[in-house]
Amino acid sequence: MSADLRSERLFQIIHSPRVSEKAALNMQQNQYVFRVAPDATRPEIRRAVEALFKVSVISVQVLNVHGKRVQTRQIPGRRRSWKKAYVRLAKGQQLDLERALEIG
Repeated sequence: MSADLRSERLFQIIHSPRVSEKAALNMQQNQYVFRVAPDATRPEIRRAVEALFKVSVISVQVLNVHGKRVQTRQIPGRRRSWKKAYVRLAKGQQLDLERALEIG
C-alpha cells in the first residue's frame, strides 16, 4: 500500500465531529467524539486523529449506533446505523474544532 493510499484512507475514516451537550461535557475531560467509517478499527482511528490533528491519543473507545425504526405515513423504515468514536487526548493537548469541522 502506497503512502498516498494510506493518507487518503485517513480522510475516509473521520467523517465529522459530533456536536452535542454530552460531547461538550466530554471535551472538559479532554475527550472528543467523532462520527467514523463503519469499517474503521481502533488503531486506524488513533492513527487518523494523530495524523490529521498532530496530537497524541491516549485511548479510543468505539460505539456502534443502531438506526432507529421510523414510520413515514404507513411505510415502516429504518434510519442508517453508524459508528461513533470517543478519543481521549494526552493531558495538555486539545483539538482545533474549526479544523475538525473542515474535515467533516
